[in-house]
Amino acid sequence: MTDPLSICMVTTFYPPLHFGGDAAYAYQLTNALARRGHAVTVVHSADAYRALGGKHAGDFAHAPGVTVRRLQTRVPTASALGTYLSGRPLAYASQLQDVLEGGAFDVIHFHNVSLAGGPGVLGYGDAVKLYTTSEHWLVCPMHVLFRYNREPCVEPHCLRCTFAFRRPPQLWRYTGLLERSVKHVDLFLSPSRFTLQAHRDRGFTAPMRHLPYFYSDEARERTDDSDAHQSKPYFLYVGRLERLKGVHVLLDVFHDYRDANLLIVGEGSEEDELRRNAAGLEHIRFLGRLHPSQLAPLYENAVALLVPSIGFEVFGIVALEAFARKTPVIAHDLGALSEVIDDSGGGLLYRSPAKLRAAMETLLADSEQRRALGELGHDAWQRLWSEDVHIADYYEAIDEARALR
Repeated sequence: MTDPLSICMVTTFYPPLHFGGDAAYAYQLTNALARRGHAVTVVHSADAYRALGGKHAGDFAHAPGVTVRRLQTRVPTASALGTYLSGRPLAYASQLQDVLEGGAFDVIHFHNVSLAGGPGVLGYGDAVKLYTTSEHWLVCPMHVLFRYNREPCVEPHCLRCTFAFRRPPQLWRYTGLLERSVKHVDLFLSPSRFTLQAHRDRGFTAPMRHLPYFYSDEARERTDDSDAHQSKPYFLYVGRLERLKGVHVLLDVFHDYRDANLLIVGEGSEEDELRRNAAGLEHIRFLGRLHPSQLAPLYENAVALLVPSIGFEVFGIVALEAFARKTPVIAHDLGALSEVIDDSGGGLLYRSPAKLRAAMETLLADSEQRRALGELGHDAWQRLWSEDVHIADYYEAIDEARALR
């Protein structure tokens, strides 16, 4: 594909008004396409970010050709809640129509649209339509397949789980709105084979294609000196501080493990409790939320990246960030994390806290194995998850979606 395209990305969160990997992927894809001469418009919800208490964290540059449109009203919480409860744009309808209607785009690519119009937004516009399942929202009201906020969901109890998360129920999920809306999308893109199968197992039958995340070469070059020079070896965690991310597992292990430090990058609803549990443990440091430009040296100097998620990850994009710096990964053997480690050979998997500690001790003591795993991860990043590889597959996905119309 060589002809320039006009593409619209529709997502709830987008840097700098974002919380996690779904927005990071949309940002990297947007700029990768713009660098190749495509015009990309991003529509995202500033209201949703404000309603959820987000705090602005740094500036994010864009390649020429990117236009950003924010959905915002004078009552952000009420507007975002209206979309959450109704499954429709409501307060954002006129703003979305202004952007999406009229045939201005060749491709409309939906990401996490839960608070940027809900399923109702999928009917807007007449372009080729893609949807990346950056979360499990299409088959899980809580997005994460983490039942009762305590365990992986293998048997849905959606209504009870919603109350366990202390959220109001989305009654539109019982009206057929979602089933009708997804018919407007030509092709769904799944970052992992695991996530694709998770949708199939829960009755989702729309056309789907496996298209993994990537980590941009351009992003890799944006480095900034940070507090990465430690007097003692350290392991690194990067991500949200939420229950399903499993950071409490790391604290339990490091409570009596003192051979290396633990650096924790991120913020979230569990942060205060985690800090309390780590009180007095001077080898555990919370660095807060950092700009991506500050992460490179932290990855590069770590013994390994730890990914302890106790819920089903959609992919685990932080593993690619580590691989780009030749840093091995130690991950919980669950969901898509297993897939990333198996496909790369760039790390170790564990199934218990004891096995996690053993993997850490192995890599801390064996620099040659650490180097070898880092090289394997780096090679896999270049072969499977680099920008050029992803964009070539993305063009194929557009062609497939056109053929399915």
